[in-house]
Amino acid sequence: QVQPVESGGGLVQAWGSLRLSCVPSGRTFRTSLSSMVWFRQAPGKEREFVATISWRGLTTYYADSVKGRFTISRDNAKNTVYLQMNSLKHEDTAAYYCAADSTPLRAPARVTAGYDYWGQGTQVTVSS
Repeated sequence: QVQPVESGGGLVQAWGSLRLSCVPSGRTFRTSLSSMVWFRQAPGKEREFVATISWRGLTTYYADSVKGRFTISRDNAKNTVYLQMNSLKHEDTAAYYCAADSTPLRAPARVTAGYDYWGQGTQVTVSS
C-alpha cells in the first residue's frame, strides 16, 4: 500500500507562512513520474483543489483563491513535493491533503478522481 505522508502543518498567524511537505511511504513508489496534487478540506465543506504539478515540474495549476500566494514544487531526487504557503488568511484554515497519480507521465488533473494515493492530511490553522 502506498500512502503519501504530509507534514509541516500547524498554527500560524494571518499573513504568516508555512511549507508543507509530502513524501510517499509504504512499498517503494517513486513519484518522479507522477503528477502530484494538494487539496484541502475545511470543516463542513467539500474537499477543494489547491495546486498541482506535473511529473517534471514544468506545469503547475493553482486555485484562484491561492494564486500568487502559494507555490507548489517538487524535488524528484528526494521524492518530495512541497507547498509553500505565504500571506496566509483565516480562510486557508483546513486539512491539507497530498495525493499522487499512479499513472506515470499523465498530465496533472484538478479533480480528486485524477489521483489514487491519498495521505491522511495535515492541519493548517490560521488565526486572524
